[in-house]
Amino acid sequence: MKIPHIPVLYDEVIETFKEIKEGYIVDCTLGYGGHTEAILTNNPNIKMICCDQDLEAIEFSKKRLEKFEGRVVFEHARFSTVIQKYQNYDIRGILADIGVSSLQLDKKERGFGFESETLDMRMNPQNPLSAKEVINNYSQAELEEILQEYGEMRDAKRVASQIVQNRPFESAKELSELMKKFGGKPKIHPATLLFQAIRIEVNNELGELDELLESIANARLRDTLVAIISFHSLEDRIVKRTFKAWSQSCICPPEVMRCVCGNSHAIGKIVTKKPIVPSKKEQKSNPRSRSSKMRVFHIKSDDE
Repeated sequence: MKIPHIPVLYDEVIETFKEIKEGYIVDCTLGYGGHTEAILTNNPNIKMICCDQDLEAIEFSKKRLEKFEGRVVFEHARFSTVIQKYQNYDIRGILADIGVSSLQLDKKERGFGFESETLDMRMNPQNPLSAKEVINNYSQAELEEILQEYGEMRDAKRVASQIVQNRPFESAKELSELMKKFGGKPKIHPATLLFQAIRIEVNNELGELDELLESIANARLRDTLVAIISFHSLEDRIVKRTFKAWSQSCICPPEVMRCVCGNSHAIGKIVTKKPIVPSKKEQKSNPRSRSSKMRVFHIKSDDE
């Protein structure tokens, strides 16, 4: 079976979850099953709940994971909803790889790649909002806002103006050609930040991440490892900020002289003081792994 996607931080994910001997591990972003297969192989007594909003990914992974029949539950849904649905299961681990899979990037008809003849970028093709809608119908002010917020583009105003002046766009390739006029950093495609911003808007990626983390905090899980892999600074900041908040026992405002909140609000502790990043060897063999970072949090058990 041809595997179209190399999962990032493969060995590090195995290491993170290796001590889980029972219960369920949730793969919030199944993709093409690489991380799931590794965990099932190395943790022979656990089961997995595997979620993805891309039906193509689920169908592929069902075939790939046939040998683990009886140990895998598949869920076609947004990852922000999966924890709430399965919170009564014995969840001992949660993994979320918040990135676009190689197959989505490489399949030109999905409209994620710089050379794609379409302009789509939907992780779930059934969603109504596509990149074509955003690029061709958003106002210049709306485009400028998402380019600044999601792409952190210094020239957001000028890029938004050029998009409006040159639309309609029918393909990602046309958009890429426009961005070449602006230049960029060496070894980085000039359309990278633009495509990032549009993709985040189309798929509500930051909102989904916020909702996932909120659902984890509200699920009253016990003795659970949470590992989040992010691919750009906006996602990583959200994860870092949330894990820090989860680890704080006192939540009194700074101006309070003495703790009045009860000093018992921490739900666990941060496992990774600094994010885990891919080795030089992995970066060389899989260049798309270069920007990945994994942060891990342990939600405490009842006796901690």
